[in-house]
Amino acid sequence: MNARFSSLVLAAAFAAVSGTAVAAGDHQPTKGGVFAEGKAADFELVAKPTVLHLYVTDHGKPKDLSKASAKVTLLSGADKQDVELKPAGDKLEATGSFKVGAGTKAVAVVSDGGKPLGTARFTLK
Repeated sequence: MNARFSSLVLAAAFAAVSGTAVAAGDHQPTKGGVFAEGKAADFELVAKPTVLHLYVTDHGKPKDLSKASAKVTLLSGADKQDVELKPAGDKLEATGSFKVGAGTKAVAVVSDGGKPLGTARFTLK
């Protein structure tokens, strides 16, 4: 019984350590924005008052965004703003004037070549 208990404790400890390592390495923003994990891709939104950048990766690997687009809805208090993002190198981008203070909610609906890629929800810090 002691060997069985020790094996279970060891397995649980290994699972906890493994999970922490994956979360810390793969699920953190790398561009200074806020991160959301999706089924088909991961998303990082960098929101500034004059520019929105949405980085899309294949779970950490670069993704070709040349045929991608996104619609981002910004919700700040009673204000709602819909923004179209277009390819700009390694990201999707929009320029303009945006209300992106702390607590602003953002929902990004991303398509790639006209096919849905994913939806991501963010709360800006």
